[in-house]
Amino acid sequence: MLASSLRGRVVTRRDAAYDEVRTVALGNFDRRPAAVIRVANVSDVAAVINFARATDLELAVRSGGHSVGGHSGTEGGLVIDLRDLNGIEIDGETSTVWAGTGLSSGEVTRAVEQHGLIVGFGDSGTVGIGGLTLGGGIGYMVRQHGLTIDSLLAAELVTAAGDILVADADNHPDLFWALRGGGGNFGVVTRLKFKLNPLPSFVGGPLVLPATAENIAKFASLADAAPDALSTIAMVMPIPPVPFVPAEFHGRLALIGMMAFSGTPDAATQALAPFRAIATPIADLVGPAPYSAMYAMDPPPEMRPAVSCRSRFVDRFSVEAAAKMLAALEACPSPMKMGQIRVLGGAYSRVATDATAFAHRQGKIMVAFLAMYEGGADVIAHFDRWATEAVTSVSEKNAVAYVNFLGIEGGEGLRAAYPGSTWDRLRQVKAKYDPENLFRLNQNIPPAA
Repeated sequence: MLASSLRGRVVTRRDAAYDEVRTVALGNFDRRPAAVIRVANVSDVAAVINFARATDLELAVRSGGHSVGGHSGTEGGLVIDLRDLNGIEIDGETSTVWAGTGLSSGEVTRAVEQHGLIVGFGDSGTVGIGGLTLGGGIGYMVRQHGLTIDSLLAAELVTAAGDILVADADNHPDLFWALRGGGGNFGVVTRLKFKLNPLPSFVGGPLVLPATAENIAKFASLADAAPDALSTIAMVMPIPPVPFVPAEFHGRLALIGMMAFSGTPDAATQALAPFRAIATPIADLVGPAPYSAMYAMDPPPEMRPAVSCRSRFVDRFSVEAAAKMLAALEACPSPMKMGQIRVLGGAYSRVATDATAFAHRQGKIMVAFLAMYEGGADVIAHFDRWATEAVTSVSEKNAVAYVNFLGIEGGEGLRAAYPGSTWDRLRQVKAKYDPENLFRLNQNIPPAA
């Protein structure tokens, strides 16, 4: 029996905890696996992989459970649940950290910032570091320190053959290349080693401005011209009923600029001045704070809305594109909807296109639309169409998506996420480490023949 060979816990449909452990973060998916295995160590992971291979059971891997494509669960198969792999080892002398992939971005951030150090994860503290990192990781430090994978030094993982490996620049370099952007195609990653960057002083928070097409386009232009120390995420969305915004603005579309500056308050004041001059702010909460405070706007974990999300990399964001974004948001019936503009550049663009499997280093801006709602398959299909039409309306021809924001559409969108020789190279690595495609519940890259 599998359970007798594990230190961790096997939760089946007969167990009282079954519904709790099988539930994922997004309400789109309600899958019932045969068992959820709360692995306790890397040996448990190897045992489950060997069992799945021998029994031909479909295998899903869960870190934070936020997979937009629903890959954190399976119907009738096995789920490797990594949440108990939550160890963290910080080495202040070398400014590195080994972190278990059961940890969330917020948990690692709060631990390392006690040492005046930082890893640039994404824009949500509840997302697991595993899936986020393997897809690239675009967050509040993208211009200062690049993608999350640009701070990745090594990964411990279990392959489809059940082998436990550590991949880095010197050991299994082909695999290390593929893990940085190629998603969960090559094994179950159990620990990640990151370079930690110093962050002695940080200024950040939301700057809320009126949402006009001119203001949105101006914000994007200023973000592109800003120093590398300033990364921004512009969110055009209805203002929630928060106490720091006058009630008359609640429910109305606004431009919420999440500002993240690495440096002193005086330097931040200078860098932020052009943004504050766009228009009279509705609210301005940008100030000195711990970096982890950027995650303060995360929704509570008990919220499990269905989510439709589509993204594209574009070269510019004009007044005309901003007007189309506003029109799409006005037409969306969900009260929780958003158009997002992430201006890239800086350290992100200084990494060679072929240095990692993330091949969009020349992409200047990532635009995304998302809606959160409740409902069944018909409702989900409606909002999926809305998000697709909205992002297409503001994109150049042949624009491609960010793999971590790909949903169930896959197909051509997935192929376009790995352009040119990147796709062929990934297929070769897949054939070497997972020739039978055991790890297929992901944005799947088929092994080369």
